Amino acid sequence: MQMNAEIAIYLAQALNMVAFIALAIWFVVPKLRSVGRAKALMALTSVHLGRTLCLEIYSSQDAGMKMANNIRDQIVVGDLLGWALALIILFCLAWRLRLSIVLIWLLAIETVVDMGSGTIALIRAGTIGDVNGTSWLIVAFYLPVVQVAVGLSIWQLITRRGEPLFKAEGPR
Repeated sequence: MQMNAEIAIYLAQALNMVAFIALAIWFVVPKLRSVGRAKALMALTSVHLGRTLCLEIYSSQDAGMKMANNIRDQIVVGDLLGWALALIILFCLAWRLRLSIVLIWLLAIETVVDMGSGTIALIRAGTIGDVNGTSWLIVAFYLPVVQVAVGLSIWQLITRRGEPLFKAEGPR
């Protein structure tokens, strides 16, 4: 098998996914266990604020990256929706609203659907190998980070569901 751009991006994603899972197990999971539920969920949700990186796709397209506008728009809308939802969740957590849990589940579902449908669209169009430059780095490096964060968020939601979201505060 000869290396090409398509194989390279899949390989980079797979290798980065393995590395980020290992880092999560060694460093992130112990830290998440040592902090309150809301703080853990805030940290994991914050990862989604980088989803504005999707706007870089316009620059890559202008520089010659081959991608249909409908696929580009699907990626941008999905990522900006995820970004907005993450920001709302962070405000809800800061304001100690229990609605946060439902919204985090919604963000997890939105992210899986968004990344899955975007990847399928690129594969069907035969353009995953045409991703280059900064877009390549985002797909190969940042997407695995978000995917690991989603997995950890779901883990936190399930394993800590019996724990209060917010610690009781004493008198001021």
